[in-house]
Order: sequence, then structure tokens, then C-alpha cells
Amino acid sequence: MSALLCAALDAMYWKPIQTGSREGTDRATVQRLAELPRNRLIPEAYSFAPPVSPHLAARRARVSINLNKIQIPRLHNAVNLVVEGAGGVFVPLNENQLMTDLMQHLRLPVLLVARSSLGTINHTTLSIAALRAAGIDIRGVIMVGKPNLENRKAIEHYGKICVIGIVPQLTRIDKTSLLRAFRKHFDREALAA
Repeated sequence: MSALLCAALDAMYWKPIQTGSREGTDRATVQRLAELPRNRLIPEAYSFAPPVSPHLAARRARVSINLNKIQIPRLHNAVNLVVEGAGGVFVPLNENQLMTDLMQHLRLPVLLVARSSLGTINHTTLSIAALRAAGIDIRGVIMVGKPNLENRKAIEHYGKICVIGIVPQLTRIDKTSLLRAFRKHFDREALAA
């Protein structure tokens, strides 16, 4: 999803907390898929090798994730920035803070990415409720997978939110296919707000 947004919005990419780096980083994947030059990529504030939740990866590395050490990079006002989380909204970062705390700390609007398949109504509306309870500005939902009109309608109705984009199953994932999906399945005006 981040690669699609970076390619479509000519954005820079930053994932403040990366786990599972022994299998490669999301930064490297986004760079390859969106064909971003290195100067459009911001290094992680924390990076851990094991593919586990941030709190556990940090504990195993004998460090503690400190939100005060995670600051939005200084960029020109005209530059778009895509910031990717690590897991869901209630994923723990340390002994006391969750991903929602990082979102509050960064004070950026959030796009919630959800699967389109069975179970998404419950999972997505719970995540929306958690974000709203934390006072986080949710701009919309992006659904990934085979389009499901009934799930989309339910999320919009019960979540009282717009689905602003859909990423269908792609047979090939590269910059061209990502841009094509964006042009065909996204509300560009909603992202400009």
C-alpha cells in the first residue's frame, strides 16, 4: 500500500519502526516497487531483525522504544510524506504504549488499510473506533483484495467513514500497475484534503 501511495503522490517514505528486517525491510520493498530514489526514503528510527511485534523485538534487543526519539523529518511543505505503521492500531510498542500512541505523537492524518475479505467489517470498525477514541484524524479507509461491495458498504455505514480506495488483487506488482490501480480505484480528491 505504501508503495502505491508513494508512487501516486510522488511522496517520500518513512517507516519509523521496522521489525522482521532479517527478511528485508519495507523501505527496500517500497523503493523497488515505487521506483523511489534513495533521497526519497527516510531511515527507520528503530529496526529489529525478528518478525515479531515491536515491543517483543525491542525487548529481545534489550532496548525500549522511546517515542521522543521518533520525530517527523524536516521536509519542505510541498513534499508529501507516507508514514507506515507496524501492525495494527493496538500493537504494543513498549511496556506502556501502543501504535495509537505513536500516531498521536506524530499528529498526522491516518489512512486505515483493511483487507476486503471475511472478517473485515469487525476488524475495520473496531480499528476505526480505537482511532477515534484516541482522537486521531482518520481520513479514510483503503481496502485491499478482491473487491467486496457489501463489506465496503458496511464499513462505510457502520464505521461512518469513506472508503477512499481499493487495491484489487494484482497479477503483477510494479510502479505501472500500482499507478493504474490508483487512477482506477482511488478518490484522489479525498487524498488531497
